[in-house]
Amino acid sequence: MRRARPTAGVRFLPPLVIGRFVRRLNRFAALVRVGGREEAVHVRNSGRLRELLTPGRTVLLESARRVGRRTRFTVALVRLARGYVSVDAHLPNAVVEAALREGGVPGCRGARFLRREPAMGRKRADFLVARGEQRCLVEVKSVTLVEDGVALFPDAPTARGRAHLTHLIAARQRGLEAVVLFVIQRSDALAFAPNHRTDPLFAAALRRAIRAGVCVHAMTCRVTRGGVWLDGSVPVQLPARARPVGNSCPVPESS
Repeated sequence: MRRARPTAGVRFLPPLVIGRFVRRLNRFAALVRVGGREEAVHVRNSGRLRELLTPGRTVLLESARRVGRRTRFTVALVRLARGYVSVDAHLPNAVVEAALREGGVPGCRGARFLRREPAMGRKRADFLVARGEQRCLVEVKSVTLVEDGVALFPDAPTARGRAHLTHLIAARQRGLEAVVLFVIQRSDALAFAPNHRTDPLFAAALRRAIRAGVCVHAMTCRVTRGGVWLDGSVPVQLPARARPVGNSCPVPESS
């Protein structure tokens, strides 16, 4: 694993509150025991998270920043035997933006941050950066599932994710650079692969994107009770025939 300087990241609003997971209420809410009573909390992640959100699991909750919100807390971290996993699917965008602005991501030095959410056909990418006159769209994906040391995305079928890849392919055909950066919100992954078992259509779309010249990279994170920081690049496991040749993208190269 190639490690980056863990300077670009996001700190949690202290103090985090300890709770015990009871059950998922819906895609964006869960029941958690906090201070001796059960209450609904916000889950900022539409994935299944079945391997993480199990009854009795310790979770760390961040207090709501907006006054008048229906729930007091948002699930920030899940505690495992070997450390923490961040389950906030919005957080990787903030972490990557910090890295792009600071130039602390391997292979990104010299790239200028231009803006968030640039137009990408009928969709929007997450970021637009530039190296010289060349523009590059950056799409960030949050990864929480790890099996046998391999991080897998998605953990539930994602038509939206497939649509993003289709638009990145179209961007490449228009002459733009395009990047997908899978941010693994935990430190125990040794590699990344598309989750063919859960969403074979996404896996096929990712292979098509790579053949079209879209760069694909994956990075782990250092996750603590204080925050989340980009940590190191890990290999992307894909068929050899799908790998792009001679692409110059302002993002970390997998080792």
